[in-house]
Amino acid sequence: MSNHKFSTPQRSLLRFITAGSVDDGKSTLIGRLLYDARSIFEDQYEAIKQSSRQRGEAQVNLALLTDGLRAEREQGITIDVAYRYFSTSQRKFIIADTPGHIQYTRNMVTGASSANLAVILIDARHGITEQTRRHSLIASLIGIKHVLVCINKMDMVGFSKEVFEKIRSEYEQFSSKLQIVDVQFIPISALGGDNIVEKSANMPWYGGSTLLYILENIHVAGDENLIDCRFPVQYVIRPQNDKHHDYRGYAGKVAGGIFKKGDTIMVFPSGVVSKIKSIETADGELKEAGPGTSVTILLEDDVDISRGDMLVRENNQSSVGRDIDIMVCWLNEKKLIPGGKYAVKHTTHDARCVIKEIHYKININTLHRLEDDKEIGLNDIGRISIRTTRPLFYDNYRKNRHTGSLILIDEATNETVGAGMII
Repeated sequence: MSNHKFSTPQRSLLRFITAGSVDDGKSTLIGRLLYDARSIFEDQYEAIKQSSRQRGEAQVNLALLTDGLRAEREQGITIDVAYRYFSTSQRKFIIADTPGHIQYTRNMVTGASSANLAVILIDARHGITEQTRRHSLIASLIGIKHVLVCINKMDMVGFSKEVFEKIRSEYEQFSSKLQIVDVQFIPISALGGDNIVEKSANMPWYGGSTLLYILENIHVAGDENLIDCRFPVQYVIRPQNDKHHDYRGYAGKVAGGIFKKGDTIMVFPSGVVSKIKSIETADGELKEAGPGTSVTILLEDDVDISRGDMLVRENNQSSVGRDIDIMVCWLNEKKLIPGGKYAVKHTTHDARCVIKEIHYKININTLHRLEDDKEIGLNDIGRISIRTTRPLFYDNYRKNRHTGSLILIDEATNETVGAGMII
């Protein structure tokens, strides 16, 4: 293998999820992508070649690359998101392969929460299904701005342009009601590798790019919030030894905006104003730190700050409050209880809350609000109001995914029961 893969010193990272109904070909697609992008080892390929032969299959079944794990999960060991890592000369990738079964919608929420892009598979023979709508709605709610709709198994419909256009038109009609900024469509055959890494000779009518080309070149850096400075304090570092006698650093991950040395900041909830003395990492000092960077911030003044507090700009503060409206995706078999009490985890902040009101549930197929049916059970999505025991420092989820999200926890079992997006 040539060394050109590693020639770029700073390759950007793209996190994406694959979603679709059962047997839409997600595993084959990922296997094909890894194989054609030369991201699997020879011994791995030989192993799946041998497995395919033992199963009496004429072709090498690339789906076995991910299905070994999936088979284990479906035997009841664990049912979760399978993560795959690969890279090309252009970019590094993390794929979250989410289960297609309806009862595992909660796992898609887990995989989607940190993704920049969603690859939604549609079987060309079956068209749009309830799962397609459900996954698209979740992608929209979770704030994924880019969706690639891969219309798979085109070989099974004679590579028909009409079938592709019909599904595309139907999906565009549905997705126009969602808040997805960028939707692109690709006709593919994961089995034959059509339009995955190489352009397909079977579909000369398709003038767009291949799947890998779009994944390598799509611009996601602008999706981060670089304006609203948010730094939830995770840990206060006080070595209290002779060498660092007066050291007091505030460790955490930048959730929004760009913090620079010398910037004036305000501490929530106290409202105390100070200046950034330095920004430190394990590799040395930084002049500035942007979203997703884990750092320790030192201030010029001796300020009383503890875990759960937040550093913001004096003239650009987050909302503060106890009465909060959220869209919730319910993740538990026990239904959401009006008046029920739950623990809340928001950024680095822990609190408790009571469910004040259930406003409505969403019909996944029509996106209509069901104001008469307010019973929210496993995999349902609805709008609720909560009151927390202590104020949270939050933003609208559309503005900032990190400070705009929270989880609800059953205090008796310690299970995460709801994923909330603050409205």
